[in-house]
Amino acid sequence: MTDQKLAETCARQLQAIAEPNRIRIIDCLRTGQKNVTQLATLLKVEIVNVSHHLGVLKSAGLVEDKKDGRFVIYSLHPKFFTNDSSNTTHVELGWCKIEIPHH
Repeated sequence: MTDQKLAETCARQLQAIAEPNRIRIIDCLRTGQKNVTQLATLLKVEIVNVSHHLGVLKSAGLVEDKKDGRFVIYSLHPKFFTNDSSNTTHVELGWCKIEIPHH
């Protein structure tokens, strides 16, 4: 049986993913690192909204960031997201595993 702390962590991560723009951000990051401006352009969403959603994903530990000059570059956390040879991204949150096919 899953312990309480693991269940709470998994629920927080699923809540972070369960928003359409965050799913779209994850989809964009599957092809590689991007900054907020690049994501906003790809998604046709205001930078402030992308920043907010990235903050939620980062708080849940699902994305990583690194400073690159005046930009912050975001990527999917490799602990939770992996790609395989069938062009599918796997999201693994402990016992909860989700497959996302590439489009």
